[in-house]
Amino acid sequence: MILRRYVNADAAAMYKNWASDQEVTRFLTWPTHPNQEVSGRVIEDWVNQYSDDSYYHWAIILKDNGEEPIGDIAVVSLKENVSMAHVGYCIGRNWWHQGITSEALKAVMEFLFDVVAVNRIEARHDPRNPNSGGVMEKCGMKYEGTLHSSDWNNQGICDACYYALLKSER
Repeated sequence: MILRRYVNADAAAMYKNWASDQEVTRFLTWPTHPNQEVSGRVIEDWVNQYSDDSYYHWAIILKDNGEEPIGDIAVVSLKENVSMAHVGYCIGRNWWHQGITSEALKAVMEFLFDVVAVNRIEARHDPRNPNSGGVMEKCGMKYEGTLHSSDWNNQGICDACYYALLKSER
């Protein structure tokens, strides 16, 4: 697995591999893309944000799959005043349950602890999507609790199960 920055040419793969799949986007906070043009506009925005040194967003690539992205992982919120990064991810359905997302999250966590020097990494998931919590647990994150009716995704208002790991707990 390789993590790399997006390029505009990734729009077709993003659309094909995950953004157009309602099952993949079911518990995400952004809607399923109706066409490749939407994926292109989203990636163009991400590419433009790379000028900010504290913008951390990667395409997930399989080494034996060329350069085609199969998923996405990013720091969706960085709170420098408390040295905390909130991470989000998704991967195409064809690659579910293969350990790829866990491998990507572990790599991002190492980068955030060792290079960015954050103290806390957290993530959340809808309890109706327990596989996402399984990824967090595989990466050493600890369940901290569920906030009821505290979040929103494509299913509407939902609970949010929070997981986190402190640098000292690695």
